[in-house]
Amino acid sequence: MTIRLPSPTEPLKIGTRGSPLALAQAYETRARLGQAFDLPEDAFEIVIIKVTGDAIQDRPLKEIGGKGLFTREIEEDLLAGKIDIAVHSMKDMPTIQPDGLILDVYLPREDVRDAFISPTLSGIAGLAQGATVGTSSLRRRAQLLHQRPDLNVVEFRGNVQTRLKKLDQGVAECTFLACAGLNRLSMTEVPATPVDPGDMLPAIAQGAIGIERRISDTNTADLLAAIHDTPTGQRLMAERRFLLTLDGSCETPIAGLATLESGTLTLTGEVLRPDGSEAISDTRSGPIADGADMGFDLANDLLKRAGPAFFDWH
Repeated sequence: MTIRLPSPTEPLKIGTRGSPLALAQAYETRARLGQAFDLPEDAFEIVIIKVTGDAIQDRPLKEIGGKGLFTREIEEDLLAGKIDIAVHSMKDMPTIQPDGLILDVYLPREDVRDAFISPTLSGIAGLAQGATVGTSSLRRRAQLLHQRPDLNVVEFRGNVQTRLKKLDQGVAECTFLACAGLNRLSMTEVPATPVDPGDMLPAIAQGAIGIERRISDTNTADLLAAIHDTPTGQRLMAERRFLLTLDGSCETPIAGLATLESGTLTLTGEVLRPDGSEAISDTRSGPIADGADMGFDLANDLLKRAGPAFFDWH
């Protein structure tokens, strides 16, 4: 099999959002492909695509269309052949891809934890009664209110830089970001304290980068195979099947994390009411090959335990 490699005259076009974090993920993809095939940077072209989700900052995602707002325009350009691959934060990705596209290549996963961001405090326990916390995540909002119903949780949209600016302006006393994003941006100056997943279970696929392509583009599939991280794929198969079975979206507070150890996959999942009044969680462990089945089983078990009234806010 001979792979047709990109070149400066016929570069591989990498589609991405324009935020600093999205660009860092695209650059990492370019670097890994370049290293795998000994190619120069100009054998790749980074194509910035404006997406609806980045243009609307004053409303929660659930009010304007959910996760697809960060992917729709990119996927339209991918289907149209304007780009060859699309690089995504996996926690932003819907569980079902448009016809003609496939998402089956993942880079090695970063730190999965959430980070508590505050210039003066190191954790939730240090927040005063009734303190204001900023987050754009329905999951984090529900988890916070489940632990601390007294907190005033306010909407906090925007990229890393925007959220830090809001914190400096006193909009909230603290916020939360993904450790992975801070690490990828080398933002060591941010006053961040990692939160143990046992205290705040992360979003499905947090810390993972996924690469989407056209199903028909077998040459690109062969290129991407060289940089695919199998353990990340195994973990995400379980997590995303859990999410899919729960019909997860930005309207649903869902958390989940799969870990691997000595051939065993352990999946922990959680579903919450948006107001934090109730949280249901459980864990499954078994052979790695059974990851998707475990995700399906765990989701159905939580649905059964929750009962139909649990989702009456939907």
